[in-house]
Amino acid sequence: MERRLAAILVADVVGYSHHMGEDEAGTVQRLKVLREGLIEPLIAKHNGRVVKLMGDGILAAFNSVVDAVQCAVAWQLGMAERGADELSFRIGINLGDVIVEGGDVYGDGVNVAARLEALAEPGDIYVSGTVYDHVAKKVDFDFEDLGPKSVKNIVEPVVVYRVALDGGPQESELAESKELGLPEKPSIAVLPFDNMSDDPEQDYLADGITEDLITALSKIRWFFIIARNSTFTYKGQAVDVTRVAQELGVRYVLEGSVRRAAGRVRVTAQLIDAGTGNHVWAERYDREMEDIFALQDEMTQTIVGAVEPELGAAERARVSRKPPGNLDAWETYQRGLWHLWVFSKEDNAKAQTLLRRAQELDPSFATAFAFESYSHYLDAILGYAETPKESIAAAYESATEALAMDDKDPVAYFALGRVYMLRGEHDASIEALESSLSINPSFAQAHHGLGFALALAGRVDEAAAELDKSIRFSPRDPLLFAIESIRALVCVLQGDDESGAAWAEKAIRHPKSAGGGYWPHAVLAAALANRGRIDDAAAALERALARKPDLSLTYLKETLPTKNEGGLDPYLDGLRKAGLPD
Repeated sequence: MERRLAAILVADVVGYSHHMGEDEAGTVQRLKVLREGLIEPLIAKHNGRVVKLMGDGILAAFNSVVDAVQCAVAWQLGMAERGADELSFRIGINLGDVIVEGGDVYGDGVNVAARLEALAEPGDIYVSGTVYDHVAKKVDFDFEDLGPKSVKNIVEPVVVYRVALDGGPQESELAESKELGLPEKPSIAVLPFDNMSDDPEQDYLADGITEDLITALSKIRWFFIIARNSTFTYKGQAVDVTRVAQELGVRYVLEGSVRRAAGRVRVTAQLIDAGTGNHVWAERYDREMEDIFALQDEMTQTIVGAVEPELGAAERARVSRKPPGNLDAWETYQRGLWHLWVFSKEDNAKAQTLLRRAQELDPSFATAFAFESYSHYLDAILGYAETPKESIAAAYESATEALAMDDKDPVAYFALGRVYMLRGEHDASIEALESSLSINPSFAQAHHGLGFALALAGRVDEAAAELDKSIRFSPRDPLLFAIESIRALVCVLQGDDESGAAWAEKAIRHPKSAGGGYWPHAVLAAALANRGRIDDAAAALERALARKPDLSLTYLKETLPTKNEGGLDPYLDGLRKAGLPD
């Protein structure tokens, strides 16, 4: 037995059991031809060796991680050339310490590669952060950061990257977003401000200033503001302002930087008219850290005045928010939001801890209570909670406290609306979410929440319109899969199962779809079953059950109460046909 550092590649065939059920002999023969004619020659060409074959799976080891990644890329491109009728593979690659015994390898280095392969979508290659660090500057293709993922039997979360075989999500999304026309309102995208401090831990400060500017600008009913989750996809990138404006469908782009040192902060910002490339306004601010909230208000009012001069001072004053009275509370709150947007069970728990700490530091910080409420909602809707009723009760308590502190906070109404939906109080849910949007018309998540609530209330046409608005306000949202999943559900409830399947498949292809757990796969199963494609529906349901083994029709009825009896019947009937138990 010996230990060594090795690049491990793990791959398996997507839907192998389904293929075997349809044509056992033919599937075995096709896989054999692929191994002998494509896969094994590629592994040998890239100086790797096949460690073992595992039915439909392959484990290979490489001395060079660059060789491993290039082999995987050639493999998937070779499969793509063979057409859609060919078998499809998922591939995971990790670089780590492995134990070599005889001809076999095992250990955490192998286990992580296997977990990455399980996370990957059909035709994709997922690599660990360690692999990315070693190869990013040595290969010609791009990578997409999918963030940290908790995987089975591995203590620490694994940072995951997707190899962008298609030229990367930016290129494909740009192709779609070219159809986005400019809104009639002045439209702005606020890009994440750069952290210019020596300490990378200060990222949260730059992120917090960016997010607060988006929130303040969003409250101006005459502005069209792109949501935070879309603009933050550009974080850390050197961007072309014109391209960003095209991708997001806006006229103006605001960008800047933050530097913190010795209790002071310097913020630079510039507002650019992307249509002409001209600078509309630019400024540098030097302030004590204690003045950070006044600085944000000053910047917001200046931007409003520069972009829409006819807006009166009264309108600009209207967007001024009550800042937290404690700077430590604001910083803790920003750290909590960072974990909240990761959308994993573990990070959700960390977010709750930090948001409660922010409340202790400033008991009047309404938005911290509101986002704690939303974190409890996520526990219930995504299946994190062992006792969903307790999570719903905690979410209601935090939301009502937030609203009692600040009845002008759109997040408070948003949080309360999501809770009311889970409690089956549909009219109250719709009213709360409409109140949120009356304060902040650009609040993409509130449009999403309203669409969901309207769907469960039986107002499916209105639901579709609200979900489409959510996508328009945040066209590059990392959580787009969630909006697309509910959009698919609405189509199923409308009886349009073909569109429902298309929306669900789009959600599944989204790089962040793992955060949605069983959701997109379950809706796909229902849509396919309703169209008579029972075998394909059963395969989709199998993927949903792999993510939530206790999924049942009873669970869905309890989790998604409808205003009208039988309001979910088209969805539940499809899942019943696909084989979901009561």
